[in-house]
Amino acid sequence: MELYVYNTLSNSKEKFVPTEEGKVKMYVCGITAYDYSHIGHARVQIVFDTIYRFLKNRLNFKVDYVRNYTDIDDKIINKAKDEGVNFRDISERYIKAFDEDMESLGIEKPNFTPRATEYIEKMLEIIKALIEKGYAYEVEGDVYFSVESFPDYGKLSKKPIDELKSGARVDVDERKKSPLDFALWKRKRFDYEPSWESPFGEGRPGWHLECSAMSLNLLGETFDIHGGGMDLIFPHHENEIAQSEAYTGKPFVKYWLHNGFVNINKEKMSKSLGNILTIRDILKKFHPEALKIFVLSSHYRSPIDYDDEKLTEFDKSIKRLYLTLKNWQELIENKKLDATLNDERKKLIIDFETSFDSAMCDDFNTAIAVSKIFDFTKEVNKIIQTKGKNLDEQDLIFIKESYLTTKKLANILGILQEDPSSFFEKALDKHLFALDLTRKDIDNLIEERSLARKNKDFPKADEIRSKLYSMGIELEDTKEGTRYRIRI
Repeated sequence: MELYVYNTLSNSKEKFVPTEEGKVKMYVCGITAYDYSHIGHARVQIVFDTIYRFLKNRLNFKVDYVRNYTDIDDKIINKAKDEGVNFRDISERYIKAFDEDMESLGIEKPNFTPRATEYIEKMLEIIKALIEKGYAYEVEGDVYFSVESFPDYGKLSKKPIDELKSGARVDVDERKKSPLDFALWKRKRFDYEPSWESPFGEGRPGWHLECSAMSLNLLGETFDIHGGGMDLIFPHHENEIAQSEAYTGKPFVKYWLHNGFVNINKEKMSKSLGNILTIRDILKKFHPEALKIFVLSSHYRSPIDYDDEKLTEFDKSIKRLYLTLKNWQELIENKKLDATLNDERKKLIIDFETSFDSAMCDDFNTAIAVSKIFDFTKEVNKIIQTKGKNLDEQDLIFIKESYLTTKKLANILGILQEDPSSFFEKALDKHLFALDLTRKDIDNLIEERSLARKNKDFPKADEIRSKLYSMGIELEDTKEGTRYRIRI
């Protein structure tokens, strides 16, 4: 199956052909480690984790995936100064926090997770070459890239040089030849600033250069995919292209992929509005896979709007999927199922896989891929409900294959990663803890209800059931006794 991706560089959907057959080299901009990661960071990581999983597990590419840490930056330095600590104390604190957040979200760790400060030597090598080639110049210990020396500048953002203005990370400096020229090296100005020795004096690298040095060193002069949020198109990714291609004389990246913005309650997320929502804040209230399915239920290039009400619905959706898997699991457990699935049922599963892969091969359309999982599980449940207690061996084999296939494809999206029974056990414990209740409290109420039913006091039994339901506990009466789980 052929893969098509939307390339920001051409503003069009293109057939994906990697630079090396059977292998994909991918770089995604990571965090600047000065604070806790927010939902915008979560979206980037969820999106590109899904792309990584699909390329590797469905299209069978060998993927070299790099996600960096920016561990030297003005924001890190300023925070360290405010706290009276070394800049590394700040960067390592928030790198650790980010890694914890990624583990909580179930994000696979990339092959390479370099820190910028590990590549100072490579950065100085690039700067020296750019000066020699006439693309960069030194002013009093600072080194700038000359934007006008690179004729293709603006090809990613589609912004002509004469219309461009300084970006958010470009300081206005009268010593520069052009206000658009960006720093490759910043001289040390204050004693508290961390610095490294260089031919230009003590200083530190510019932000844009860091990503070029790491990607060029780990992936080579030309690689396949560079990803990040749309906010990075200009100036960050534009500047990466300029300095990298000026340095190597070769195309830097073949396909540029950018995900859309995240708004909070229909407002842009910003510190000035006080609506920065950290991953940790969200995961205190919702299951990590609820956040994942919220992100993936929209196309990655589309903007999404977060609010708690939406997450509550996605939290219920994840629980419903897990309940379906739990029910399937119970139907097939301890059953010896060795027969071959018949052609009609086999086709249903093949069609499910094909439709899922087709959606993902169309510029990683996770919104359709997610819907295919919901549609398939509904279809299987309908078959089960129609057959009722008359499920035969072919039905059970179909349920088993449906379970395995659903788990396999859901894994590409990073959802349904838990055992269904364990999922509900953990969800129940968390729910009871929030209510300041124990399982013993629930067992006592169920025992009281059983006694009422035995004494034919059905109003009392119904009252207890209703009470438990209002507490978020749903009862199920079976031959083996009364079971309970968290209400969906």
